[in-house]
Amino acid sequence: MTNLTIKICGLSTEETMQAALDAGADMVGIVFFPKSPRHVSLSQACKLADMARGKAEIVALTVDMNLDGLSRINELVNPDWYQFHGSETPENCAAAKVMFKKKVMKAVGVSSTTDLEEARFYSIVSDMVLFDAKPPRGSDLPGGNGVSFDWTLLKGLDLGKPFMLSGGLDPSNVAEAIRQSGASAIDVSSGVEREKGVKDSELIRAFVANARGALVSGE
Repeated sequence: MTNLTIKICGLSTEETMQAALDAGADMVGIVFFPKSPRHVSLSQACKLADMARGKAEIVALTVDMNLDGLSRINELVNPDWYQFHGSETPENCAAAKVMFKKKVMKAVGVSSTTDLEEARFYSIVSDMVLFDAKPPRGSDLPGGNGVSFDWTLLKGLDLGKPFMLSGGLDPSNVAEAIRQSGASAIDVSSGVEREKGVKDSELIRAFVANARGALVSGE
């Protein structure tokens, strides 16, 4: 592996957005899901996106949002990607890709190898599949729960498209996660927070440095 794509998701302040950009994140995620502690308003999202434009790819994360909502994000925020993190179907993903002319990634929850088969349907219509741990029982958040799954399930997986690893990553385990999964793209949210929904600039820098360091050390 020579190239690694790093995404910092759930950025909600200008300070932490700047930290992610300064650290060299390739993608920055903005959450549009009111139940999430990382949710931002459209006006705040516009400010954050303007900071990132031309420096990192902007990802709009939504959960089962209707087309009107997606259209407003498209018009006002103008993201590079849509990340669908709910029960959206492959048809939903394909429709959004055509309608908004943006790249699309679909999150798929993983707890066993059978879940990887679902990803094949999404890989046909999406530009990338994001593998996240299935949420713990009782959680009303589809992601950002800080739990991981068996990373070795992804080793050698070929979807014909890139895949991104998410779920439970943090500065202390990201190098091992890259080694075990073979992922060429990684995503972090709660693993760089000092409290739920509040990103920490030092943790962001450490995460990116440790992920890049995994490549330098031959992982």
